[in-house]
Amino acid sequence: MPTPAENPYATLTTKEGWRAFVDEYPEPPPPLAPGTALDADEVESRKESRIDYHTRSVVVATPTIRKVVTTGRKRILLNRHQVSARRGLIVSGSSGTGKTTAITQLGKDVEQIARRRNLGDAPPLPVVFVTVPPGATPKMLAGEFARFLGIPLHHRMSQVQITNAVCDLLGKLGTTLVLVDEIHNLDLTTRSGAEASDQLKYLSERIAATFVLAGLGVETSTLFQGIRGQQIAGRYSVVPSKPFGRRSRADREEWQALIATMESSLRLDRHQPGTLLALEAYLHERTSGLIGSLSQLVREAAVDAIDSGTEKITKRALDTVELDHTAQQSQPASEKPGRKPKAA
Repeated sequence: MPTPAENPYATLTTKEGWRAFVDEYPEPPPPLAPGTALDADEVESRKESRIDYHTRSVVVATPTIRKVVTTGRKRILLNRHQVSARRGLIVSGSSGTGKTTAITQLGKDVEQIARRRNLGDAPPLPVVFVTVPPGATPKMLAGEFARFLGIPLHHRMSQVQITNAVCDLLGKLGTTLVLVDEIHNLDLTTRSGAEASDQLKYLSERIAATFVLAGLGVETSTLFQGIRGQQIAGRYSVVPSKPFGRRSRADREEWQALIATMESSLRLDRHQPGTLLALEAYLHERTSGLIGSLSQLVREAAVDAIDSGTEKITKRALDTVELDHTAQQSQPASEKPGRKPKAA
């Protein structure tokens, strides 16, 4: 069982896990030199190291990530001398389009810049990452910030006490960026959701930082409705996170570049470079252009290739991978793995 330090993604919503994520620079296993003889233990060790490597997602500088990082850094600069009404950013889209990846890459970039400016020493806490729990109340939301910071919570602590402790500590630590994921869990049509939205607004006023939010279909959710929604809409700009298309030449080039990057990251002994790129139309049809589904498909096929000893990814191997329900449902019935077209 991996420890939190070995698996930072399991604890991204704690300051220790976040810093482990920022510090992480996974090195791909070196290729096996021709003619190299390995004993049984070395073969098993190399197999496990490559499987572990392929279980990690490859981060590609997609258009969404580039837009979020560029716009987010501009917001931080513009907010530097703002004492109120700081401008924020919302990343909105369907599941599997890379929203969380985009905001965490922004956070990683901001923290690494802060470290370089501090001559290699980590600044106190430039970035905070929290998620909005389902059915969030103001106290629950403040508790998520406290949990990230490691503030001990006692059952008798009130919402005001937790909020004050969080805001005071973040002020001392010099936080400049607050990332809030799963923002769609705030339902402004309910009393608790509306009050939690007020709490988030209050935190954004008390904490001298840029807030970047991410969630599912925010534009069509209740987040922009009513007086509260108007305040949010007046302070946040929206970056849409969409599936990759293939209609235009530019779309196809972006999609092909994504596949080429993923393929170049593979560490399989007998995989032929260019195989996945030649299957780009098939891969788009299988995944509906969702980067999350594509990542799962390629990584699972790579793990299977190592585990089975084939050491390569083929269309037949890709056909055996079961994808998420969204990707599966979007495929034509005749193209779903294991199905044959009906006879005329």
